[in-house]
Amino acid sequence: MYYSTIKKYDIADGPGVRVTLFVSGCTNGCEGCFQPETWDFRYGQPYTKETQQELLQALSPAYIQGLTLLGGEPFEPENQRELVTLLRAVRAACPEKDIWCYTGFTFDRELAPGGRKYCEVTDEMLGLLDILVDGRFVLARRNLMLRFRGSENQRIIDVGKSLAQGAVVLSEWNEQPPSRQQNPAAPEN
Repeated sequence: MYYSTIKKYDIADGPGVRVTLFVSGCTNGCEGCFQPETWDFRYGQPYTKETQQELLQALSPAYIQGLTLLGGEPFEPENQRELVTLLRAVRAACPEKDIWCYTGFTFDRELAPGGRKYCEVTDEMLGLLDILVDGRFVLARRNLMLRFRGSENQRIIDVGKSLAQGAVVLSEWNEQPPSRQQNPAAPEN
């Protein structure tokens, strides 16, 4: 696996201050993707044991809330096989940290048993996540007012609850905050 970037102080891709790993390789090719260079599976640098140690070290301070995986595409099968090892290590070393993952694939179709991106480690990888932001970025449905996602079709899924219930359960983070232009205290005319 290759990766393009590690951000050690990310505040855009999940709540709090996060460590973010941008993996390389994506077959979605979404129009309007903010980093199409990461579609190439060999873009950036090789992911090594030293990379994993760097990530674990970056996660260790108390002010870091968690880890976020982005891409490229973390759920390409060749990336899943490497990332599941990282996620096991994060859970062992930092059990109090949360783990978010962004994917262009859908939790209940493409990542479900028999889905086109399901492989031998998909269930384990999903089980190690707290939150999955799923769905392709759709430029025509782009909405800058959404928290932690780029287009209205994308869902912020509570993975633990979804796996327990056998159906998609949206996270509280899926709720859209009120627009800055709305004033709930203003009287109606």
